[in-house]
Amino acid sequence: MAKYIFVTGGVTSSLGKGIIAASLAKLLQSRGLKVTIQKFDPYINVDPGTLNPYEHGECYVTDDGAETDLDLGHYERFLNTPTSQANNVTTGRIYQTVINKEREGAYLGKTVQVVPHITDEIKRRMLQLGTTGDYDIVITEIGGTVGDIESLPFIEAVRQIQWELPEEDCLVVHLTLIPYLKAAKELKTKPTQHSVRMLSQEGVHPDIIVCRTEHPLSSDLKRKIALFCNVKPNAVIESADANSIYEVPLKMLEEGLDIIALKQLQLNGYAAPDLALWRGFLAKLQHPKTKVKIGLIGKYLELQDAYKSILEAFVHAGAENQCKVQVVNVHSEYINHNNVAEKLKDLDGLLVAPGFGSRGVEGKIIAVKYARENGLPFFGICLGMQMAVIEYARNVLGWPNANSTEMETSTPYPVIDLMEAQKQIKNKGGTMRLGSYPCEILEHSLAAGIYASTSITERHRHRWEFNNKYLADFEKAGMIASGKNPQTELVEIVEIPSHPFFIGVQYHPELKSTVERPHPLFVGFIKAAKEYAAQKEGIDSSVLSKD
Repeated sequence: MAKYIFVTGGVTSSLGKGIIAASLAKLLQSRGLKVTIQKFDPYINVDPGTLNPYEHGECYVTDDGAETDLDLGHYERFLNTPTSQANNVTTGRIYQTVINKEREGAYLGKTVQVVPHITDEIKRRMLQLGTTGDYDIVITEIGGTVGDIESLPFIEAVRQIQWELPEEDCLVVHLTLIPYLKAAKELKTKPTQHSVRMLSQEGVHPDIIVCRTEHPLSSDLKRKIALFCNVKPNAVIESADANSIYEVPLKMLEEGLDIIALKQLQLNGYAAPDLALWRGFLAKLQHPKTKVKIGLIGKYLELQDAYKSILEAFVHAGAENQCKVQVVNVHSEYINHNNVAEKLKDLDGLLVAPGFGSRGVEGKIIAVKYARENGLPFFGICLGMQMAVIEYARNVLGWPNANSTEMETSTPYPVIDLMEAQKQIKNKGGTMRLGSYPCEILEHSLAAGIYASTSITERHRHRWEFNNKYLADFEKAGMIASGKNPQTELVEIVEIPSHPFFIGVQYHPELKSTVERPHPLFVGFIKAAKEYAAQKEGIDSSVLSKD
Protein backbone atom coordinates (compact mmCIF):
# COMPACT_ATOMS: atom_id res chain seq x y z
CA MET A 1 0.00 0.00 0.00
CA ALA A 2 1.14 3.52 -0.77
CA LYS A 3 1.56 6.28 1.76
CA TYR A 4 -0.39 9.53 1.40
CA ILE A 5 0.62 13.18 1.65
CA PHE A 6 -2.05 15.90 1.59
CA VAL A 7 -1.17 19.51 0.74
CA THR A 8 -3.56 22.21 1.93
CA GLY A 9 -3.36 25.99 1.77
CA GLY A 10 -4.36 28.84 4.02
CA VAL A 11 -4.40 32.65 4.41
CA THR A 12 -4.74 33.35 0.68
CA SER A 13 -5.02 31.64 -2.67
CA SER A 14 -2.27 31.44 -5.32
CA LEU A 15 0.47 30.66 -2.80
CA GLY A 16 1.84 27.86 -4.97
CA LYS A 17 0.51 24.62 -3.47
CA GLY A 18 1.05 22.95 -6.84
CA ILE A 19 4.71 23.97 -6.96
CA ILE A 20 5.32 22.83 -3.37
CA ALA A 21 3.57 19.51 -4.06
CA ALA A 22 5.56 19.04 -7.28
CA SER A 23 8.84 20.02 -5.56
CA LEU A 24 8.32 17.55 -2.69
CA ALA A 25 7.39 14.87 -5.23
CA LYS A 26 10.54 15.60 -7.24
CA LEU A 27 12.75 15.27 -4.15
CA LEU A 28 11.12 11.98 -3.17
CA GLN A 29 11.39 10.71 -6.75
CA SER A 30 15.07 11.67 -6.82
CA ARG A 31 15.58 9.31 -3.87
CA GLY A 32 14.22 6.36 -5.84
CA LEU A 33 10.60 6.43 -4.69
CA LYS A 34 7.68 6.07 -7.11
CA VAL A 35 5.52 9.17 -6.67
CA THR A 36 2.41 10.62 -8.28
CA ILE A 37 0.41 13.77 -7.56
CA GLN A 38 -3.30 14.43 -7.85
CA LYS A 39 -5.37 17.62 -7.63
CA PHE A 40 -8.80 17.90 -5.99
CA ASP A 41 -10.60 21.08 -7.03
CA PRO A 42 -13.60 22.38 -5.05
CA TYR A 43 -15.53 23.95 -7.95
CA ILE A 44 -18.74 22.36 -9.27
CA ASN A 45 -17.69 22.26 -12.92
CA VAL A 46 -17.09 18.63 -13.88
CA ASP A 47 -13.73 19.70 -15.33
CA PRO A 48 -12.09 22.94 -16.55
CA GLY A 49 -12.90 22.14 -20.19
CA THR A 50 -15.75 24.64 -20.46
CA LEU A 51 -14.10 27.38 -18.39
CA ASN A 52 -12.92 30.60 -20.00
CA PRO A 53 -9.09 30.89 -19.83
CA TYR A 54 -9.57 34.23 -18.06
CA GLU A 55 -11.48 32.35 -15.37
CA HIS A 56 -9.11 29.48 -14.67
CA GLY A 57 -6.03 29.71 -16.86
CA GLU A 58 -5.22 27.07 -19.42
CA CYS A 59 -6.97 23.73 -19.60
CA TYR A 60 -4.33 21.00 -19.44
CA VAL A 61 -4.95 17.78 -21.39
CA THR A 62 -3.56 14.35 -20.51
CA ASP A 63 -2.70 11.45 -22.81
CA ASP A 64 -5.98 9.73 -22.00
CA GLY A 65 -8.00 12.79 -22.94
CA ALA A 66 -8.80 14.30 -19.56
CA GLU A 67 -9.32 18.08 -19.46
CA THR A 68 -7.67 19.03 -16.19
CA ASP A 69 -6.36 21.79 -13.95
CA LEU A 70 -3.14 23.49 -15.08
CA ASP A 71 -1.34 22.23 -11.96
CA LEU A 72 -1.16 18.80 -13.61
CA GLY A 73 1.19 20.46 -16.09
CA HIS A 74 3.51 21.34 -13.20
CA TYR A 75 3.33 17.75 -11.97
CA GLU A 76 4.34 16.36 -15.35
CA ARG A 77 7.04 18.97 -15.98
CA PHE A 78 8.66 18.25 -12.60
CA LEU A 79 8.28 14.46 -12.46
CA ASN A 80 8.69 13.75 -16.20
CA THR A 81 5.87 11.20 -15.94
CA PRO A 82 2.37 11.44 -17.46
CA THR A 83 -0.78 12.00 -15.44
CA SER A 84 -4.27 10.70 -16.26
CA GLN A 85 -8.00 11.12 -15.68
CA ALA A 86 -7.51 9.87 -12.12
CA ASN A 87 -5.12 12.70 -11.21
CA ASN A 88 -7.71 15.51 -11.27
CA VAL A 89 -11.07 15.39 -9.50
CA THR A 90 -13.60 18.19 -8.98
CA THR A 91 -16.58 18.61 -6.71
CA GLY A 92 -18.72 18.46 -9.85
CA ARG A 93 -17.34 15.05 -10.78
CA ILE A 94 -17.88 13.77 -7.22
CA TYR A 95 -21.51 14.93 -7.10
CA GLN A 96 -22.16 13.67 -10.64
CA THR A 97 -20.97 10.20 -9.62
CA VAL A 98 -23.00 10.14 -6.41
CA ILE A 99 -26.18 11.42 -8.11
CA ASN A 100 -25.83 8.83 -10.90
CA LYS A 101 -25.48 6.09 -8.27
CA GLU A 102 -28.57 7.37 -6.48
CA ARG A 103 -30.55 7.31 -9.73
CA GLU A 104 -29.44 3.72 -10.29
CA GLY A 105 -30.66 2.74 -6.82
CA ALA A 106 -27.16 1.94 -5.56
CA TYR A 107 -27.89 3.38 -2.11
CA LEU A 108 -30.90 1.13 -1.55
CA GLY A 109 -33.29 3.97 -0.80
CA LYS A 110 -31.16 5.63 1.87
CA THR A 111 -31.06 9.41 2.21
CA VAL A 112 -28.01 10.59 0.26
CA GLN A 113 -25.95 13.08 2.30
CA VAL A 114 -22.66 14.96 2.17
CA VAL A 115 -21.48 12.71 5.01
CA PRO A 116 -21.04 9.83 4.37
CA HIS A 117 -21.86 9.56 0.66
CA ILE A 118 -20.01 12.55 -0.79
CA THR A 119 -17.04 12.15 1.55
CA ASP A 120 -16.89 8.40 0.85
CA GLU A 121 -16.64 9.08 -2.90
CA ILE A 122 -13.92 11.70 -2.25
CA LYS A 123 -11.98 9.21 -0.11
CA ARG A 124 -12.34 6.48 -2.72
CA ARG A 125 -10.79 8.72 -5.35
CA MET A 126 -8.11 10.02 -2.98
CA LEU A 127 -6.96 6.47 -2.24
CA GLN A 128 -7.53 5.04 -5.74
CA LEU A 129 -4.04 5.64 -7.18
CA GLY A 130 -2.44 4.21 -4.05
CA THR A 131 -4.14 0.84 -4.50
CA THR A 132 -2.72 0.19 -7.99
CA GLY A 133 0.68 -0.93 -6.72
CA ASP A 134 2.37 1.56 -9.04
CA TYR A 135 3.33 4.13 -6.41
CA ASP A 136 5.08 4.33 -3.05
CA ILE A 137 3.65 7.79 -2.28
CA VAL A 138 0.55 9.61 -3.52
CA ILE A 139 0.53 13.38 -2.99
CA THR A 140 -2.89 15.05 -3.06
CA GLU A 141 -3.20 18.79 -3.47
CA ILE A 142 -6.47 20.21 -2.10
CA GLY A 143 -7.53 23.23 -4.14
CA GLY A 144 -8.85 26.41 -2.60
CA THR A 145 -8.11 27.87 0.82
CA VAL A 146 -8.87 26.45 4.25
CA GLY A 147 -12.07 28.10 5.45
CA ASP A 148 -13.76 28.11 2.06
CA ILE A 149 -17.23 26.55 2.16
CA GLU A 150 -16.51 24.71 -1.09
CA SER A 151 -13.51 22.80 0.27
CA LEU A 152 -15.10 21.58 3.52
CA PRO A 153 -16.06 18.10 2.19
CA PHE A 154 -12.46 17.57 1.01
CA ILE A 155 -11.05 18.59 4.40
CA GLU A 156 -13.54 16.26 6.11
CA ALA A 157 -12.41 13.43 3.84
CA VAL A 158 -8.78 14.09 4.79
CA ARG A 159 -9.79 14.03 8.48
CA GLN A 160 -11.42 10.63 8.05
CA ILE A 161 -8.42 9.25 6.16
CA GLN A 162 -6.10 10.50 8.92
CA TRP A 163 -8.29 8.65 11.43
CA GLU A 164 -8.59 5.46 9.35
CA LEU A 165 -4.96 4.99 8.26
CA PRO A 166 -2.01 4.21 10.53
CA GLU A 167 -0.28 7.39 11.68
CA GLU A 168 2.85 6.63 9.65
CA ASP A 169 0.85 6.26 6.39
CA CYS A 170 -0.61 9.76 6.24
CA LEU A 171 0.98 13.21 6.33
CA VAL A 172 -0.51 16.73 6.01
CA VAL A 173 1.52 19.66 4.68
CA HIS A 174 -0.07 23.08 5.18
CA LEU A 175 1.11 26.03 3.07
CA THR A 176 0.58 29.51 4.51
CA LEU A 177 1.70 33.10 4.02
CA ILE A 178 3.94 35.06 6.38
CA PRO A 179 3.24 38.67 5.36
CA TYR A 180 5.76 41.46 5.83
CA LEU A 181 4.38 44.76 7.14
CA LYS A 182 6.56 47.48 5.69
CA ALA A 183 5.40 50.12 8.18
CA ALA A 184 6.22 47.88 11.15
CA LYS A 185 9.26 46.38 9.40
CA GLU A 186 8.44 42.89 10.62
CA LEU A 187 7.04 39.55 9.52
CA LYS A 188 3.70 38.59 11.05
CA THR A 189 2.80 35.02 12.04
CA LYS A 190 -0.78 35.65 13.18
CA PRO A 191 -2.41 34.80 9.81
CA THR A 192 -0.61 31.44 9.87
CA GLN A 193 -1.73 30.78 13.43
CA HIS A 194 -5.35 31.51 12.51
CA SER A 195 -5.11 29.35 9.37
CA VAL A 196 -3.76 26.36 11.30
CA ARG A 197 -6.37 26.87 14.03
CA MET A 198 -9.12 26.89 11.39
CA LEU A 199 -7.76 23.68 9.88
CA SER A 200 -7.51 22.07 13.33
CA GLN A 201 -11.12 23.03 14.08
CA GLU A 202 -12.10 20.85 11.12
CA GLY A 203 -10.23 17.96 12.72
CA VAL A 204 -7.13 18.04 10.51
CA HIS A 205 -3.82 18.85 12.12
CA PRO A 206 -0.83 19.67 9.90
CA ASP A 207 2.41 17.76 10.38
CA ILE A 208 4.50 20.24 8.37
CA ILE A 209 3.94 23.97 7.84
CA VAL A 210 5.48 25.54 4.73
CA CYS A 211 5.67 29.33 4.98
CA ARG A 212 5.68 31.49 1.84
CA THR A 213 7.68 34.62 2.56
CA GLU A 214 9.46 37.51 0.87
CA HIS A 215 12.00 37.73 3.70
CA PRO A 216 14.04 35.06 5.54
CA LEU A 217 12.48 33.52 8.64
CA SER A 218 14.64 33.69 11.74
CA SER A 219 14.99 30.66 14.00
CA ASP A 220 13.01 32.54 16.67
CA LEU A 221 10.17 33.12 14.25
CA LYS A 222 10.15 29.45 13.25
CA ARG A 223 10.05 28.43 16.93
CA LYS A 224 7.14 30.82 17.50
CA ILE A 225 5.18 29.31 14.61
CA ALA A 226 6.00 25.80 15.83
CA LEU A 227 4.92 26.60 19.40
CA PHE A 228 1.56 28.17 18.52
CA CYS A 229 0.78 25.71 15.70
CA ASN A 230 1.83 22.62 17.65
CA VAL A 231 4.49 21.24 15.32
CA LYS A 232 8.21 20.61 15.83
CA PRO A 233 10.51 23.55 14.92
CA ASN A 234 12.18 21.52 12.13
CA ALA A 235 8.69 21.03 10.61
CA VAL A 236 8.39 24.76 9.90
CA ILE A 237 9.75 25.20 6.39
CA GLU A 238 10.72 28.50 4.80
CA SER A 239 9.59 28.92 1.19
CA ALA A 240 11.12 32.17 0.04
CA ASP A 241 10.31 33.72 -3.33
CA ALA A 242 12.51 32.27 -6.09
CA ASN A 243 13.57 33.62 -9.47
CA SER A 244 12.20 30.48 -11.13
CA ILE A 245 9.78 27.77 -10.05
CA TYR A 246 12.50 25.27 -10.98
CA GLU A 247 14.67 26.52 -8.11
CA VAL A 248 12.03 25.55 -5.55
CA PRO A 249 12.94 21.82 -5.28
CA LEU A 250 16.53 22.73 -4.40
CA LYS A 251 15.33 25.29 -1.85
CA MET A 252 13.08 22.64 -0.30
CA LEU A 253 16.04 20.24 -0.28
CA GLU A 254 18.05 22.80 1.69
CA GLU A 255 15.17 23.16 4.14
CA GLY A 256 14.98 19.37 4.56
CA LEU A 257 11.31 19.08 3.55
CA ASP A 258 11.78 15.62 2.05
CA ILE A 259 13.75 14.31 5.06
CA ILE A 260 11.03 15.43 7.47
CA ALA A 261 8.36 13.81 5.32
CA LEU A 262 10.28 10.53 5.06
CA LYS A 263 10.84 10.38 8.82
CA GLN A 264 7.19 11.05 9.62
CA LEU A 265 6.12 8.42 7.10
CA GLN A 266 8.70 6.03 8.62
CA LEU A 267 10.34 5.35 5.26
CA ASN A 268 13.89 4.17 5.90
CA GLY A 269 16.78 3.14 3.70
CA TYR A 270 16.11 5.72 1.02
CA ALA A 271 18.88 6.74 -1.37
CA ALA A 272 20.63 10.08 -1.55
CA PRO A 273 18.85 12.48 -3.95
CA ASP A 274 20.02 12.26 -7.56
CA LEU A 275 19.33 15.70 -9.02
CA ALA A 276 22.18 15.88 -11.53
CA LEU A 277 19.88 16.43 -14.52
CA TRP A 278 17.88 19.02 -12.62
CA ARG A 279 20.98 20.94 -11.57
CA GLY A 280 22.32 20.76 -15.12
CA PHE A 281 19.10 22.26 -16.44
CA LEU A 282 19.24 25.06 -13.86
CA ALA A 283 22.87 25.82 -14.71
CA LYS A 284 21.98 26.31 -18.39
CA LEU A 285 18.86 28.28 -17.46
CA GLN A 286 20.77 30.65 -15.18
CA HIS A 287 23.76 31.17 -17.49
CA PRO A 288 22.47 31.68 -21.06
CA LYS A 289 24.94 32.58 -23.79
CA THR A 290 22.51 34.35 -26.11
CA LYS A 291 19.06 35.94 -26.08
CA VAL A 292 16.09 35.92 -28.46
CA LYS A 293 12.82 37.84 -28.53
CA ILE A 294 9.79 35.70 -29.28
CA GLY A 295 6.42 37.27 -30.00
CA LEU A 296 3.51 35.44 -28.39
CA ILE A 297 0.41 36.35 -30.39
CA GLY A 298 -2.68 35.60 -28.33
CA LYS A 299 -5.90 37.04 -26.98
CA TYR A 300 -5.78 35.98 -23.32
CA LEU A 301 -2.51 37.74 -22.56
CA GLU A 302 -3.88 39.62 -19.54
CA LEU A 303 -3.68 36.32 -17.63
CA GLN A 304 -0.32 34.59 -18.03
CA ASP A 305 -1.72 31.28 -16.77
CA ALA A 306 -3.80 31.12 -19.97
CA TYR A 307 -0.60 30.14 -21.82
CA LYS A 308 1.24 28.51 -18.91
CA SER A 309 2.48 25.40 -20.72
CA ILE A 310 3.71 27.43 -23.71
CA LEU A 311 5.68 29.77 -21.44
CA GLU A 312 7.22 26.83 -19.57
CA ALA A 313 8.08 25.07 -22.86
CA PHE A 314 9.98 28.23 -23.83
CA VAL A 315 11.94 27.97 -20.57
CA HIS A 316 12.85 24.33 -21.29
CA ALA A 317 13.79 25.01 -24.92
CA GLY A 318 15.74 28.13 -23.97
CA ALA A 319 17.85 26.20 -21.48
CA GLU A 320 18.44 23.45 -24.05
CA ASN A 321 19.71 26.10 -26.47
CA GLN A 322 21.60 27.96 -23.70
CA CYS A 323 19.52 30.94 -24.71
CA LYS A 324 17.37 33.36 -22.72
CA VAL A 325 13.93 33.52 -24.28
CA GLN A 326 12.31 36.92 -23.83
CA VAL A 327 8.61 36.51 -24.53
CA VAL A 328 6.97 39.63 -25.95
CA ASN A 329 3.20 39.59 -25.53
CA VAL A 330 1.35 40.92 -28.58
CA HIS A 331 -2.44 41.07 -28.24
CA SER A 332 -3.98 39.90 -31.51
CA GLU A 333 -7.00 42.24 -31.16
CA TYR A 334 -4.69 45.23 -31.55
CA ILE A 335 -2.78 44.10 -34.65
CA ASN A 336 -3.74 45.60 -38.01
CA HIS A 337 -2.14 46.13 -41.41
CA ASN A 338 -0.91 49.58 -40.40
CA ASN A 339 0.93 48.65 -37.19
CA VAL A 340 2.00 45.04 -37.71
CA ALA A 341 5.52 45.89 -38.91
CA GLU A 342 6.11 48.24 -35.98
CA LYS A 343 4.88 45.63 -33.46
CA LEU A 344 6.84 42.68 -34.88
CA LYS A 345 9.99 44.14 -36.46
CA ASP A 346 12.25 43.58 -33.42
CA LEU A 347 11.27 39.92 -32.95
CA ASP A 348 13.39 36.86 -33.68
CA GLY A 349 10.46 34.45 -33.83
CA LEU A 350 6.68 34.41 -33.78
CA LEU A 351 4.36 31.93 -32.04
CA VAL A 352 0.63 32.19 -32.72
CA ALA A 353 -1.17 30.65 -29.75
CA PRO A 354 -4.23 28.39 -29.48
CA GLY A 355 -7.71 29.68 -28.71
CA PHE A 356 -11.39 29.52 -29.62
CA GLY A 357 -13.84 31.96 -31.18
CA SER A 358 -13.59 34.81 -33.66
CA ARG A 359 -12.23 37.52 -31.38
CA GLY A 360 -8.71 38.54 -32.40
CA VAL A 361 -8.33 36.10 -35.30
CA GLU A 362 -7.84 38.75 -38.00
CA GLY A 363 -4.88 40.12 -36.05
CA LYS A 364 -3.40 36.63 -35.90
CA ILE A 365 -3.78 36.23 -39.67
CA ILE A 366 -2.05 39.57 -40.28
CA ALA A 367 0.82 38.53 -37.98
CA VAL A 368 1.22 35.22 -39.83
CA LYS A 369 1.40 37.09 -43.15
CA TYR A 370 4.18 39.29 -41.79
CA ALA A 371 6.20 36.27 -40.60
CA ARG A 372 5.73 34.42 -43.90
CA GLU A 373 6.70 37.36 -46.08
CA ASN A 374 9.67 38.47 -43.98
CA GLY A 375 11.32 35.10 -43.30
CA LEU A 376 10.61 35.40 -39.57
CA PRO A 377 10.64 31.97 -37.84
CA PHE A 378 6.99 31.01 -37.34
CA PHE A 379 5.34 28.43 -35.09
CA GLY A 380 1.54 28.00 -34.98
CA ILE A 381 -0.25 25.82 -32.44
CA CYS A 382 -3.81 24.52 -32.97
CA LEU A 383 -5.75 27.70 -33.88
CA GLY A 384 -2.37 29.22 -34.75
CA MET A 385 -1.86 26.53 -37.38
CA GLN A 386 -5.37 27.14 -38.70
CA MET A 387 -4.67 30.88 -39.00
CA ALA A 388 -1.58 30.05 -41.08
CA VAL A 389 -3.74 27.96 -43.41
CA ILE A 390 -6.32 30.74 -43.79
CA GLU A 391 -3.61 33.35 -44.41
CA TYR A 392 -2.04 31.20 -47.12
CA ALA A 393 -5.40 30.61 -48.77
CA ARG A 394 -6.18 34.33 -48.84
CA ASN A 395 -2.83 35.76 -49.86
CA VAL A 396 -1.12 33.00 -51.87
CA LEU A 397 -3.96 30.97 -53.34
CA GLY A 398 -5.93 34.15 -54.00
CA TRP A 399 -9.09 33.28 -52.06
CA PRO A 400 -9.73 36.52 -50.11
CA ASN A 401 -12.86 35.14 -48.42
CA ALA A 402 -11.27 31.90 -47.21
CA ASN A 403 -11.98 31.23 -43.55
CA SER A 404 -12.84 28.68 -40.89
CA THR A 405 -16.46 27.70 -40.43
CA GLU A 406 -15.88 28.40 -36.74
CA MET A 407 -15.61 32.09 -37.65
CA GLU A 408 -17.84 32.25 -40.74
CA THR A 409 -20.23 29.42 -41.51
CA SER A 410 -21.02 30.72 -45.01
CA THR A 411 -17.44 31.17 -46.25
CA PRO A 412 -17.05 30.11 -49.91
CA TYR A 413 -13.67 28.55 -49.08
CA PRO A 414 -13.96 26.65 -45.77
CA VAL A 415 -10.30 25.68 -45.62
CA ILE A 416 -10.81 24.91 -41.93
CA ASP A 417 -14.00 22.99 -41.21
CA LEU A 418 -15.73 21.24 -38.34
CA MET A 419 -14.62 17.64 -37.98
CA GLU A 420 -17.26 15.19 -39.23
CA ALA A 421 -17.44 13.45 -35.85
CA GLN A 422 -18.22 16.80 -34.18
CA LYS A 423 -21.19 17.82 -36.30
CA GLN A 424 -23.87 16.01 -34.27
CA ILE A 425 -22.46 16.89 -30.84
CA LYS A 426 -24.54 19.22 -28.67
CA ASN A 427 -22.83 19.10 -25.25
CA LYS A 428 -19.64 21.14 -24.96
CA GLY A 429 -17.83 19.52 -22.03
CA GLY A 430 -15.42 16.69 -22.78
CA THR A 431 -16.56 16.27 -26.38
CA MET A 432 -13.66 17.68 -28.41
CA ARG A 433 -10.99 15.53 -30.04
CA LEU A 434 -9.03 15.00 -26.85
CA GLY A 435 -5.88 13.19 -25.82
CA SER A 436 -3.01 11.45 -27.56
CA TYR A 437 -3.18 10.46 -31.23
CA PRO A 438 -0.53 9.14 -33.64
CA CYS A 439 0.95 11.17 -36.48
CA GLU A 440 2.99 9.95 -39.44
CA ILE A 441 5.54 12.50 -40.70
CA LEU A 442 6.77 12.97 -44.25
CA GLU A 443 10.41 11.97 -44.66
CA HIS A 444 12.93 14.77 -45.25
CA SER A 445 10.43 17.38 -44.02
CA LEU A 446 11.24 20.06 -41.44
CA ALA A 447 9.11 18.19 -38.90
CA ALA A 448 10.92 14.89 -39.52
CA GLY A 449 14.26 16.60 -38.96
CA ILE A 450 13.07 18.24 -35.75
CA TYR A 451 11.59 15.05 -34.29
CA ALA A 452 14.32 12.80 -35.73
CA SER A 453 11.43 10.42 -36.39
CA THR A 454 8.58 9.87 -38.82
CA SER A 455 6.20 8.40 -36.25
CA ILE A 456 5.06 10.39 -33.19
CA THR A 457 2.11 10.81 -30.81
CA GLU A 458 0.84 14.17 -29.57
CA ARG A 459 -2.05 15.51 -27.48
CA HIS A 460 -5.05 17.22 -29.04
CA ARG A 461 -7.90 19.51 -28.03
CA HIS A 462 -9.92 20.81 -30.98
CA ARG A 463 -13.12 20.51 -33.03
CA TRP A 464 -12.09 22.09 -36.34
CA GLU A 465 -9.57 20.67 -38.81
CA PHE A 466 -7.81 21.30 -42.09
CA ASN A 467 -10.27 20.66 -44.92
CA ASN A 468 -8.63 17.98 -47.08
CA LYS A 469 -10.81 19.05 -50.00
CA TYR A 470 -8.29 21.85 -50.58
CA LEU A 471 -5.08 19.97 -49.76
CA ALA A 472 -3.96 19.55 -53.39
CA ASP A 473 -4.35 23.30 -53.98
CA PHE A 474 -2.19 24.13 -50.96
CA GLU A 475 0.55 21.66 -51.82
CA LYS A 476 0.66 22.84 -55.43
CA ALA A 477 1.10 26.43 -54.14
CA GLY A 478 3.92 25.50 -51.73
CA MET A 479 2.38 24.70 -48.32
CA ILE A 480 2.65 20.97 -47.59
CA ALA A 481 0.97 18.66 -45.11
CA SER A 482 4.06 17.07 -43.58
CA GLY A 483 2.19 15.20 -40.84
CA LYS A 484 -1.08 13.24 -40.92
CA ASN A 485 -3.04 10.94 -38.67
CA PRO A 486 -2.62 7.46 -40.22
CA GLN A 487 -6.23 6.40 -39.53
CA THR A 488 -8.23 9.52 -40.43
CA GLU A 489 -5.85 11.39 -42.77
CA LEU A 490 -6.36 14.44 -40.54
CA VAL A 491 -3.67 16.99 -41.34
CA GLU A 492 -1.57 17.38 -38.18
CA ILE A 493 1.38 19.45 -39.45
CA VAL A 494 1.75 22.04 -42.20
CA GLU A 495 4.96 23.73 -43.28
CA ILE A 496 6.39 25.88 -46.07
CA PRO A 497 9.66 24.30 -47.30
CA SER A 498 10.76 27.52 -49.04
CA HIS A 499 10.62 29.45 -45.75
CA PRO A 500 13.59 29.35 -43.27
CA PHE A 501 11.30 28.02 -40.50
CA PHE A 502 7.53 27.93 -40.90
CA ILE A 503 5.55 25.19 -39.18
CA GLY A 504 2.04 24.84 -37.81
CA VAL A 505 0.67 21.92 -35.79
CA GLN A 506 -2.93 20.98 -35.02
CA TYR A 507 -1.96 19.42 -31.67
CA HIS A 508 -0.52 20.92 -28.46
CA PRO A 509 3.20 20.10 -28.19
CA GLU A 510 3.59 22.39 -25.17
CA LEU A 511 1.73 19.82 -23.06
CA LYS A 512 4.54 17.28 -23.38
CA SER A 513 7.53 19.53 -22.70
CA THR A 514 9.32 18.76 -19.42
CA VAL A 515 12.56 19.78 -17.72
CA GLU A 516 14.22 16.49 -18.63
CA ARG A 517 12.63 16.25 -22.10
CA PRO A 518 12.17 19.69 -23.69
CA HIS A 519 9.81 19.39 -26.62
CA PRO A 520 11.73 19.12 -29.92
CA LEU A 521 9.43 21.56 -31.73
CA PHE A 522 10.12 24.29 -29.17
CA VAL A 523 13.84 23.44 -29.18
CA GLY A 524 13.92 23.65 -32.97
CA PHE A 525 11.95 26.89 -32.99
CA ILE A 526 14.29 28.60 -30.52
CA LYS A 527 17.28 27.30 -32.48
CA ALA A 528 15.84 28.89 -35.65
CA ALA A 529 15.20 32.14 -33.76
CA LYS A 530 18.83 32.15 -32.58
CA GLU A 531 20.03 31.74 -36.16
CA TYR A 532 17.68 34.50 -37.34
CA ALA A 533 18.96 36.82 -34.59
CA ALA A 534 22.59 36.06 -35.51
CA GLN A 535 21.93 36.79 -39.18
CA LYS A 536 20.17 40.01 -38.25
CA GLU A 537 23.11 41.01 -36.08
CA GLY A 538 25.49 40.34 -38.94
CA ILE A 539 23.50 42.62 -41.21
CA ASP A 540 23.02 45.44 -38.71
CA SER A 541 24.64 44.98 -35.30
CA SER A 542 23.11 48.23 -34.03
CA VAL A 543 19.69 46.56 -33.87
CA LEU A 544 20.78 44.11 -31.16
CA SER A 545 23.09 46.56 -29.42
CA LYS A 546 20.01 48.47 -28.22
CA ASP A 547 19.21 45.49 -25.97
